Formats: sequence, structure tokens, C-alpha cells
Amino acid sequence: MTDATNERPDQQDTDERPELIDPIAELPGHDLTQSRVAIFGHPIHAMSVAFPVALTFCGFGADLLYWFTGEAFWARAALWAIGTGFIFGMFSGFSGTAEILFVPGIRARAPAWTHFIIAVVALALMGANWGHRLSGYESAVLPWGITLSAISVFMVMVTGWHGGKLVFDYNLGTARGSSDSSGS
Repeated sequence: MTDATNERPDQQDTDERPELIDPIAELPGHDLTQSRVAIFGHPIHAMSVAFPVALTFCGFGADLLYWFTGEAFWARAALWAIGTGFIFGMFSGFSGTAEILFVPGIRARAPAWTHFIIAVVALALMGANWGHRLSGYESAVLPWGITLSAISVFMVMVTGWHGGKLVFDYNLGTARGSSDSSGS
């Protein structure tokens, strides 16, 4: 048996495959992906998103510690972490919304809208979680507070993965190695 007879049709030489063409590559502004909401060239959304992500995880961790120890401190810590995460998340969300609306190369890509929609859902969950705790932080933890925290952590991981994909795969919101040094 020769190698040619063992070859499956889907394993043919990659040089014979047609080149995939991005249908939006021809749109005006497709290559305009550098952040416009920035301080000295540093995108505000990228700088601010770390805080709500970390605080969402901290809130869930505090909920788990309250569940295991019963100490009121952890329920109060979760209330503060989730509330602060929601407030910082709104700030980060406003800067991300400005990016998607003002930068044509970001607005034109479907993955940016996927990231946007998942982030809005995550913020809604974080806001509901915080609001649920405002009337009594200890009684709010079990079972609904910890459940909302776990779902929020999952949603933050999914939206973070999509956001990272936008930066690393599409170079969105970055300078893309341009020689333009405006603001830096």
C-alpha cells in the first residue's frame, strides 16, 4: 500500500484548498481597530476590566468561605466585593460600549458583539446578585447568593475568553504595531 492510498480526502495537501476570505475585509474602516477610548494610548476598557473580573471571583470565594465557616465577615466581604465589582463592571462596560460604537473595525466584527452581549448578561447577573444581598447579606448567601455568584463567575470566564480572543486573534483595541505614537 502506498501513502497516496492511505490518504483521506480531508487530509489532502493544504496548498490545494482555496484561501478563506473575510467578507468584511472590504468594508470601509475594517482595519481601524485601534482604541479610541484611551489614556496616553492605553485602552481604558483593557485597563479597567481586571477589577470586576477579580472582584467577581472574590465574591464567589467569600460566599464559599461563608458557607464553610458561617462567619458573618465573609458574607459582608462578598457583599462589598460583588457591589464593587458591579460598579467597576459598569465603568468597564461603558468604556467597552464606547469602543464598539466609535471604532468601525471593532463594530464590524460579529465576535465583538458576542463579547458585548455576554458581558451585558454578566453585568445583569452581578447587579441582581448585589441587589439580592442589600436587604440582608447573611441570609442572602444561601442558596441564591452563592448560586448567582457561581453563574456570574462562569459568565465572566466566558466573556473574558471572548474578549481575549478579540485582542489576541483580531488585534482589536490594540495599536497593532503601528508607527502612530499619538498620545504616548
